[in-house]
Amino acid sequence: MADSTAPAITPPTRSNENRSTTPGSKGFTDFISSGWAERVDVLPPAREQAAFAAARRERLSAQYPGQRLVIPAGRLKQRSNDTDYAFRAHSAFAHLTGWGSDSEPGAVLVLEPTASGHEATVYFRERAGRDSDEFYANPDIGEFWIGPRPSIAQVASDLAVSVRGIADLAEVFAAVDSETLVLREADPTITLEIDEGRLRFAAEKVLGTDAINSPFSLEVNGEHEVDDDLARAVSELRLVKDAWEINQMRLAVAATARGFDDVVRDLKNSSAHARGERLVEGVFNTRARSDGNTVGYDTIAASGPHACILHWTRNDGPVTPGDIILLDAGVELDSYYTADITRTLPVNGTFSATQRLVYEAVREAADAALAVAVPGAIFRDVHAAAMTVIARRTAEWGMLPVTAEEALLPENGHHRRYMVHGTSHHLGLDVHDCAKARRDLYMDGVLEPGMVFTIEPGLYFQSDDLTVPAKFRGIGVRIEDDILVTEAGAENLSAHIPRSADDVETWIAGLRA
Repeated sequence: MADSTAPAITPPTRSNENRSTTPGSKGFTDFISSGWAERVDVLPPAREQAAFAAARRERLSAQYPGQRLVIPAGRLKQRSNDTDYAFRAHSAFAHLTGWGSDSEPGAVLVLEPTASGHEATVYFRERAGRDSDEFYANPDIGEFWIGPRPSIAQVASDLAVSVRGIADLAEVFAAVDSETLVLREADPTITLEIDEGRLRFAAEKVLGTDAINSPFSLEVNGEHEVDDDLARAVSELRLVKDAWEINQMRLAVAATARGFDDVVRDLKNSSAHARGERLVEGVFNTRARSDGNTVGYDTIAASGPHACILHWTRNDGPVTPGDIILLDAGVELDSYYTADITRTLPVNGTFSATQRLVYEAVREAADAALAVAVPGAIFRDVHAAAMTVIARRTAEWGMLPVTAEEALLPENGHHRRYMVHGTSHHLGLDVHDCAKARRDLYMDGVLEPGMVFTIEPGLYFQSDDLTVPAKFRGIGVRIEDDILVTEAGAENLSAHIPRSADDVETWIAGLRA
């Protein structure tokens, strides 16, 4: 219980003491600390992904024998004053623990080296008792503010891993040596602790135990290539998805497909509003929140010439009949796995002749890319296949100063004016998953069964681009699907979302009837 004569309120991350009205009287603290039903902790069975997370940890452990690995979940990020963004744990932490949208801010996974590999322990800030001021006075973590929090025993049972309180993390910091690695980007506070621990270890080794309190021990060196190696390893660990991850991707795609249906049904309402793009975004986000955790990235609802802006997320323009709207969106599940799908839709339900011409050229490029996405192929060849079609079509339309063959030469690339982005990226826990993987395993990597990535060619003709005929200007089209490499070839996970111009028109007509 807080001291009844001088209550010591556990402060939140950002103090609000100048405007706080939290009671601190003896009568209040005595009363709020009593009269609660006894907690009965029901231990949940291990979640389905716990066994898969354990196998992933074993794969990582094999790469770092004898080294301590520290993988933080991260902390809340400030949005404004004393409000924060919704917490999302670092993807590597989620991948290695199985903890998703219910992750605890500030948690840390530590792989402690043993004779046979590593012992995994999750450290997190356990809930405070109801005789603690934290319970009612700390809006960051108090259960009066954010709701029930799990006990150590519940988390241990849920994740099927050893769990300790966050205070015990001090033992890890005290044991830090030159072989300790940390995922630097996840939590700056933890990174600083590890940096200082490594420097104390180095100072003690060179200068003796008296160096622990010397100024040298408090210097922090920001250059740690060994930590970069760990960041690479946890990223590459996700290049090939296991069976549980693949099922999550299927579920994320299915939820996203329902979101696209919702948008199509509401196109009439969206097109009647001055900022119809906002309505499109809102309709999709409703589905993401109802069927998943949230959106996997900021939804792109780009209508008319906005469709030519690759990452248009302001979404404040009109949705005008006669224009087309490019919707790039994905539902993120509670597991954090996200889809990433794009469809380009005629607002009034029918493509114009020029819109259809561009749309079908983009679909041709997507189909060409999918045809080469088979086991044993090189990842960059998927992009090359799409670019061959893009170069041929833009040359046919008189947009290039050279032939398609000349444009495709490494020293040229004129066709890329109309599609400057890449055709594919890996997909999973991050919308651009495995981003720190080495080039020889990513862009120059060999496709393997279990890899999941996008195929998303596009054509974007800016309204003021004088290199294209006037009828093309202001048209932007992208078609994006989520692809799973299989033993037999490749499966388009989102193929059931209409793709051809004819099917898109039929889709819209059916849902708006």
